[in-house]
Amino acid sequence: MSLGEFELIDRLLKPLARGFPGALDLTDDAALVEVPDGLELVVAKDAIVAGVHFLEEDPPELVAGKLLRVNLSDLAAMGADPLGYLTVLARSRDIDDTWLKRFAAGLMADQKRFGCHLLGGDTVSTPGPLVLSLTILGTVPKGRALLRRGARPGDDVWVSGTLGDAALGLRVLRGLAVPEDEAITLVDRYRTPRPRLELGRHLRGLATAAIDVSDGLVADLGHILETSGVGAILDASLVPLSPVAAGIPGAREAALTGGDDYEILFTAPADRRAEVEALRAGLDHRLTRIGTIRIGQGLEVEDGAGNRLVVDRGGWRHF
Repeated sequence: MSLGEFELIDRLLKPLARGFPGALDLTDDAALVEVPDGLELVVAKDAIVAGVHFLEEDPPELVAGKLLRVNLSDLAAMGADPLGYLTVLARSRDIDDTWLKRFAAGLMADQKRFGCHLLGGDTVSTPGPLVLSLTILGTVPKGRALLRRGARPGDDVWVSGTLGDAALGLRVLRGLAVPEDEAITLVDRYRTPRPRLELGRHLRGLATAAIDVSDGLVADLGHILETSGVGAILDASLVPLSPVAAGIPGAREAALTGGDDYEILFTAPADRRAEVEALRAGLDHRLTRIGTIRIGQGLEVEDGAGNRLVVDRGGWRHF
């Protein structure tokens, strides 16, 4: 017999809440969260669906990690520190107890890594595919959150890490043939996002706008431009590719329009360029200047020689 709702909570979920007094050992319908003076509460929510955001055969530990990490990436893009999270698990009939135990173990490993705890949530059953939802709570010093709406003409456009690896990793899982060592690297980038929390902290007071690259570089830069009421010129030749991705046909397109990178895209004043470049020394990933904010509206993508490129697909769309 499979675990019932209360057995699931007692055996697998309560251990995830230990260490955070306000979680009340998951014995109440809500948690108590105290926000210290001088901080603001940051709240974000993402859901992932089997067959849409992850493959049904993906390891449960990595599915759990992805669920938590994509939400942590939203905190990183706002310069916030993680505090705790709530989950909803809509369990489909094909999910057995072994899968759930491995899923809980994955959450435990990553919440220890990133310094947060389970605060509560809900478990339900569904006849459809497995659906996992997570609401993340974080804190940021008052008035210091990074927002999308602050980009100004003349600002540099920067991005962390490399782009396109995750989209290529999904293609590998769907049959793209590449050498085994390259396949392992790309699939890992798809299944295991790297939330740039440390970078987000360093960008407080330096970046004028920020967003995480979840829907694709072109689409997410478009969100900053629309919210800020500005335009931009993007040099596609400067968009950073990993050594593995650089040798694969279509990598540049994947970097521009593929989703699931979870890098930080941000703008900063050109006269503070040296400060941004100085951040590289303390990070385990690169920072690359890829464009400029301009007066006007819309995004122009160039090839490095000043020639205009037409980008056919703006990025991942949820509907």
